Amino acid sequence: MSAASSSAPVPAPDGVVDPDLLAALAESGGETGPRPALEAAHQIARRTGAERHDLLVVLGSGADGALDGWGEPVASLPLSDLPGVSAPVAPGHVDRLTSHERRVRTDDGERTVRVLVAYGRTHVYEGRGSAPVVALARAAAATGVRAAVLVNANGCLRDWRLGDVMTVTDHLNLTGASPFDGTVFVDVRDVWDPGLAAVLGGLTQRSGVYAAVRGPEYQTMAETRLLAAAGADCVGMSTVLESIALHQLGVRVAGMSVVSDLSLATEPTDPDEVVRLAARAHGTLRAGIEAVVSAVAQA
Repeated sequence: MSAASSSAPVPAPDGVVDPDLLAALAESGGETGPRPALEAAHQIARRTGAERHDLLVVLGSGADGALDGWGEPVASLPLSDLPGVSAPVAPGHVDRLTSHERRVRTDDGERTVRVLVAYGRTHVYEGRGSAPVVALARAAAATGVRAAVLVNANGCLRDWRLGDVMTVTDHLNLTGASPFDGTVFVDVRDVWDPGLAAVLGGLTQRSGVYAAVRGPEYQTMAETRLLAAAGADCVGMSTVLESIALHQLGVRVAGMSVVSDLSLATEPTDPDEVVRLAARAHGTLRAGIEAVVSAVAQA
């Protein structure tokens, strides 16, 4: 049975999944086709009361408090309640998805932006393949999101300060993994949306290239020097597969990466310290996310 025919029993929510997106979900979904993403999108719509959402925000290690000032969400549910989406297990990640309504002034007056916020993610190093890593991204695209802000913590390869936030302008995928199985040929030269990067770049302290490695071990000093020489500014274990999956589905992608460890330092990396240091950046992260909300409202 083909991927498309196996997903036939799941109807697309009216006004949410257009034919082009449905075709992209079918192409990239492997043996399961678009079915898990559509089922998760249906559940998000039922649990949040919103037929569609406009923006996805994924908060990584230590960033779970970045949007505390937004007040109570319209709805909240465990990420792991969604088909295909796993409960996060890494330190600083929470099994929670919330839905928010943000009123934004635009050139034409005012409009409401519906925002999905995930307080954790699944990583390749958990050993379950790439499907759980990108399941939320695909589900969010099926709800109609047009843009995403992906947040993570990094090991810095430059002479930067702890707590600095880097706008991601490009990446190195060194995880040895892809979001896709089969012949899904996607041009990834412009995964990181230049317009959204420009919006974030006016608020963050840095801009640069994020290198994603599989983990869970941190890199050796020789590997750190190699990554720096290859043009990476920061290194981490997440985000890149999500960004590729979203890009293939037509979603504009922006990224912010918090300097939480200095990879060229001689001291060993402490995962709990990474989470604590990431909290320093909450103000910058909030400002960046709110700027992207405004950009989505204007689009």
